[in-house]
Amino acid sequence: MSAPERIPPRSVTTAGLLADGELAVVGRIRDASNAALYCTVSYDGREAACIYKPIAGERPLWDFPDGTLAQREVAAYEVSEATGWGLVPPTVLRDGPYGQGMCQLWIDGQPGPELLALVDGEEAEEGWKAIGLADVGEGRTALLVHADDERLRRLAVLDAVINNADRKGGHLLPAGEGRLYGIDHGVTFNTENKLRTLLWGWAGEPLTGEAVEVLKGLKEALEEGAALALRLAGLLTAAEVLATRARVEALLESGRHPEPTGEWPAIPWPPV
Repeated sequence: MSAPERIPPRSVTTAGLLADGELAVVGRIRDASNAALYCTVSYDGREAACIYKPIAGERPLWDFPDGTLAQREVAAYEVSEATGWGLVPPTVLRDGPYGQGMCQLWIDGQPGPELLALVDGEEAEEGWKAIGLADVGEGRTALLVHADDERLRRLAVLDAVINNADRKGGHLLPAGEGRLYGIDHGVTFNTENKLRTLLWGWAGEPLTGEAVEVLKGLKEALEEGAALALRLAGLLTAAEVLATRARVEALLESGRHPEPTGEWPAIPWPPV
């Protein structure tokens, strides 16, 4: 079988292809915590690779309602698109071979500058932001750092808005043309504060002017009856949509990146 055409992730036809195309399962991604199937989707002579996560394959979680992870992945995409940053690959909710589920454009990660590293010492060097000390075995510790990269900083703001409880290093996908995508957004939008991320390097620092303007736009888009609020209402509970708007308002009021509260483990495990 020939390789699927790689459709540009921001193509205006991508969402339609994912939603209406014929979905064919190629194989299973075995290291995923829930059922995740590598597929092709084809329509009107076009074909692309995608990942399909059927709701029927979701494992129950104690702190999220059963059968809601796929909807949360789509909601994360909707919020990402509303920011204008395009940080989440096109994602739709659709029927498939194993029932309704999330379908997302497959992104082939590209080699690029290192985004995460373990270094000796207690302070990050120029161009890096400290996350915290990590146990590396044999009684040794090293400083976990991430790049001081504007793409990661935008993603940190998005994660704060969607209340991402699982931003691991393996969920960061550098792509062509300098793009960076975040994936795996099933555990998001909880009404309780559950932010767990590796992107704490800007914690407590002022938001960029760009981020403030984006958040102002999100606040308007989440007003009752506004476009984004209506789209999210079909994917989340009313309380979760209200909590999302409250997080946006809190970020605007503080003008700063959030800091760990100590009420919840701040860093996901395993971190990668």
